[in-house]
Amino acid sequence: MRFGEQLREFLRRNAIWFLAAGLAWLVLQDVFGTHGVLAMRRSAKEAADIRREIDRLDTENRELQDRVRSLKTDPAAIERIAREEMGLARPSEYIFKIPAKPEGPSSAPVPPDDAAKNP
Repeated sequence: MRFGEQLREFLRRNAIWFLAAGLAWLVLQDVFGTHGVLAMRRSAKEAADIRREIDRLDTENRELQDRVRSLKTDPAAIERIAREEMGLARPSEYIFKIPAKPEGPSSAPVPPDDAAKNP
């Protein structure tokens, strides 16, 4: 028997196994491959996350545009920012800044006698 005949006989006898292995390979590629089911699910999740981020940024952009519009047209908004953020006042007005009260259990004042005992 020649080599060609032996090869043909081998392939004929094992054709079912080769087809099964090829089918198994295709199924694995469809599930776990670069463009498989799992990759498509991951891509869909990433696309949904990006859409949410775009929506959040659109909302933030609209809020900033509204603020710019109010700063350009509303004198009260400009005055509020000048007073609150810049600490400005009108002539003949006085500004008294009171420090914020700290939060938490350690914010209670310690009497002078106790402070000397507990360093």
